[in-house]
Amino acid sequence: MKNYPFVILLICALCFSSCSKETKKKNYTFKGAVFGTTYKITYLNTDENYKENIDSLFLKMNNSLSTYISDSEISRVNRDEENVELDPYFIEVFKKSKRIFKETNGYFDPTVGNLVNAWGFGPKKTKLDLTEAEVAKEMQFVGFDKLQLENSTIKKEFPRIYLDFNSIAKGFGIDVVARFLESKNVKSYLVEIGGEIRTKGFKEADKPWLVKLVDPINADGSGFKTLNLSNKSMATSGNYRKYRIAKSGKKFVHTVNPKTGYAQESNLLSASVIADLDCADVDAYATAFMAMGLEKTKNFLKKNSKIKAILLYTNENGNLEEYTNYTYK
Repeated sequence: MKNYPFVILLICALCFSSCSKETKKKNYTFKGAVFGTTYKITYLNTDENYKENIDSLFLKMNNSLSTYISDSEISRVNRDEENVELDPYFIEVFKKSKRIFKETNGYFDPTVGNLVNAWGFGPKKTKLDLTEAEVAKEMQFVGFDKLQLENSTIKKEFPRIYLDFNSIAKGFGIDVVARFLESKNVKSYLVEIGGEIRTKGFKEADKPWLVKLVDPINADGSGFKTLNLSNKSMATSGNYRKYRIAKSGKKFVHTVNPKTGYAQESNLLSASVIADLDCADVDAYATAFMAMGLEKTKNFLKKNSKIKAILLYTNENGNLEEYTNYTYK
């Protein structure tokens, strides 16, 4: 009987210690570099820093999908090496790309890689001003329907077909991080890589994840528009800042139209896509819209109302205008 008070005190102490640990939650924010750009990740109300885990995931994705790494899986596929055993990252991105290729009638097509390189926007910076004959020659190797996934390996119609997943990889990287955080029971986060974003839940006090989008229509550049991105993904593709000037004086933009093979600017200058989808999806749609141009994109949005977009374009007088089916918060 004399030991009972000690036992009770010990149990109470253990209970108090356990409760203290359970309530000791923190918010984490960390930054870094990945995929040739920067990232920022914020997640709330948890008890562990996952930066090392996430950096490890980025390394695995790079080794799978980066055309800038010579021994990555995609680089080996592009060299047409035999029996390249593909990992789950590559397979998922390939399948998602095939679906969106079909949905967009071929305007999203990662097989434009040879032309991306030829126009000077890929790891192989070759020419910046192709002849009509050179474009036609490269176009025979464009077409995602010329690739098949068979037993975790890629079969090509032509060995020279060159895959470039850069137009979907950032979004996919965000999705991989988001899934990891959710596997750790993180209920509120914002993951951003190079301007692409995915969020879940709300900030403290049930405040939404709000993001400010620069409004270039405002002449002095000080204007912003506020977007509510809670439980959504957003990606932006634009040509008005990403372009090259060839020796001939011609301007070439980084979006290569898979229908024509040319890197020429259209009246659509920027597409920001927002949806309750994977970030890889909205990343791919944003790229497809830039190739489609304004009118085809507007028609696509009418048929796919769950996808919201903010489109910046030049009108017939050369003035900047906006078309959107998104409701600002």
